[in-house]
Amino acid sequence: MSLRIYNTLTRKKEIFKPLREGKVGLYVCGITAYDVCHAGHARSAIIFDVIKKYLQYRGYEVTYVKNFTDLDDKIIKKANSEGVDIFEIADRYIRAYNEDMDALGIDRPTISPRATEHIDGMISLIGTLLKKGLAYVADGDVYYAVEKWKEYGKLSGRDLRELMVGARVEANEKKRNPLDFALWKASKEGEPWWDSPWGRGRPGWHIECSVMSQRFLGDTFDIHGGGEDLIFPHHENEIAQSEGASDKPLANFWIHNGFVRIKGEKMSKSIGNTFTAKDMLKNYHPEVLRLFMLTSHYRGPVDFSDDSLDEARLGMGRFYATLKNIKGLLGSNYSQISLEKLHGKHRDACNSLVALPERFVEAMDDDFNTARAIGYLFDAIRLINVYMADEQFVICPETLSVLHAAKIYFEEVGNVLGLFLDEPDYYFQKDRERKVRKLGLDAKEIECLIEERWVARAARDWEKADEIRRLLAEKGVSLKDTHAGTSWEIE
Repeated sequence: MSLRIYNTLTRKKEIFKPLREGKVGLYVCGITAYDVCHAGHARSAIIFDVIKKYLQYRGYEVTYVKNFTDLDDKIIKKANSEGVDIFEIADRYIRAYNEDMDALGIDRPTISPRATEHIDGMISLIGTLLKKGLAYVADGDVYYAVEKWKEYGKLSGRDLRELMVGARVEANEKKRNPLDFALWKASKEGEPWWDSPWGRGRPGWHIECSVMSQRFLGDTFDIHGGGEDLIFPHHENEIAQSEGASDKPLANFWIHNGFVRIKGEKMSKSIGNTFTAKDMLKNYHPEVLRLFMLTSHYRGPVDFSDDSLDEARLGMGRFYATLKNIKGLLGSNYSQISLEKLHGKHRDACNSLVALPERFVEAMDDDFNTARAIGYLFDAIRLINVYMADEQFVICPETLSVLHAAKIYFEEVGNVLGLFLDEPDYYFQKDRERKVRKLGLDAKEIECLIEERWVARAARDWEKADEIRRLLAEKGVSLKDTHAGTSWEIE
C-alpha cells in the first residue's frame, strides 16, 4: 500500500514520496500570539499531530516545524493597550497555547521558531526579491508586485485578473496594484522597529513563514500545512515570495484542514461564536475532544455542539469500558499460547483483530482518513464485546491470548490517534469530574446526599430515601445499590 495525500496545489490525491528516503519535512503555520487558543486552533493542532504520528508509524523520521507569529498588528495593539512590550504579550499567549496543547495530548513540534528570531533572514529575502524585480520600495515600505509573478493564484485556483477586478482592499496610494502585499512596513509611532536598507520598520506577516520554513527545511520540502483559511492569501503569498526568490517549488504537498462550524456557521471571533480550548477541556476529557475532531475527515468542516461532543463522550466511554473489561480479565499474570495455534471461534476472533492494524493503515493511507479508521475501531470493539459476552466464554489460555492481542492492537492504533492513553479507571474518574463541573454540580454534595440516603434506608425511612434518589435523578445523577455500597454516575 502507498500513502496517498490530497494536494491542494494539484487538487487531487497523489502518492506520497518524500524528497529524502525515510525522512519527511513538515511545516505548519502556527498561531498569532495575541489571544488564547480556540476550537479551530485545537482542530488543526490535533489533525497535524496525528499526521505527524502516522508518518512516524509508517517509519519516517519527521522534522516538524510549527512557527509562532510574535509580531503582528493585533499583538502591538494589545501591548500598547496594556502598556507592555510585544514580547510580554507573545510570551503570555505562547505559554497558554503550549499548556492547552499539552493538555490535549499533542506532541511539541521538533522546532518552534518565532518570527522575531528571523528578522535578518526576512530582510535578506526581501533584498533578493527586489534584485529580481519582484518587489518595489515605496516611501519606506516594500511591496511584492503580484503581476510580476506569473503563477500567482495557482494554489487557490484564483485568476489574477478576476482578483484585481473584485479586489476589496483599503485604498493605499503607495501600491502599484491593490493586490500587492507588504513585505516590509515603515516604522510608525508606538510600534517596534528594526533597521533595514529601506529604513526603520518591521516585516509583513507573510514573509516570516517563507523564511522560517526554508531556514529549517530547505528551499523545497515535503509538506506544508495549515487551516483552509490560509490558502488565500497567506499561502498564495508564501509561494510567490519563496519560489520567486529560489526558482524552486516551496513544498511538494499542501495540506489544509477544514473549518470548525458552530450551528452551521464558520467559527469566527468577529461574530463571537468561538469556544476556547480551556473551556472545552473543563467539560470534556481531551481524548473525547480528539475523538470528536477525528471522526470527521480533516478536509471537511466539523460541526461543534454539546450534542456532538456528548456523542463522542459516549463513544470514548464504550472504548474504555471494553478496555477495562479486557484488563480485568487478563489480570497481572496470565499464560497464553501462540496465536497461530488458536482454532475455532478463538481463531476467528484473532484473525479479525489481526486485521485491525491493516485496515487502519488502509484508511490512513487514503489521505489520512481518520473517520474511517475510527469506524474500524468501533467494529473491533463490537467484535471483542461479542466474543467476551459469549455464554461459553471462560478464562483459559485461548481466550487470554485473544484478549491480549486485542489490548496490543488497540494500543498500537491508539498511540497514533492519541487515544486510549489513560488507565480506564483514571479515565472514568476524570470524565465524571468533568461531567459534574459541566452540570454545575458539587461532588461532595452528591456524596453527602448519598450518605444521608443510606442513613434513611438504615432507619427504614423509605420515603426519604426515595426522595433523595428522585432529587439526584433530577440533577442527572443515577445511583446503583450493591452490597458494597452505592455507586453513582452522571447520566
